[in-house]
Amino acid sequence: MKKLLLLLVFIIGFSGYTQTSKELLGKWQLVKWTKNGKDKDIKSYFKTDQVYQVFLDGGEFQSINGEQIHKGKWKLSKDNASLTITSTLMPVKFQIDTFTAQKRIMTYASLGTFEYKKVDN
Repeated sequence: MKKLLLLLVFIIGFSGYTQTSKELLGKWQLVKWTKNGKDKDIKSYFKTDQVYQVFLDGGEFQSINGEQIHKGKWKLSKDNASLTITSTLMPVKFQIDTFTAQKRIMTYASLGTFEYKKVDN
């Protein structure tokens, strides 16, 4: 019984740390964008390589493209598998592929896969 309990503690402890909305808070820079297996040129598309997402307390959100700032809302699903961002009238629900304290990769089928790194404010 003691071995079973230790095994259970070990499995729970090392089963992978799931990120939460608390780790999402902060400023994230877009560092890679792929669509249909091909890299997209961030600077060419956005006219800048300074493309950020800023997640604030209370579900507040900012999309920053160079000098342009767009405000909106965000919500992380209860299972942390999807992130919904509403910065215009229509919400966009991204599938979260990878999410650590410093890196986030998410996909939206028609837009592609986006990789972000966390930056200091």
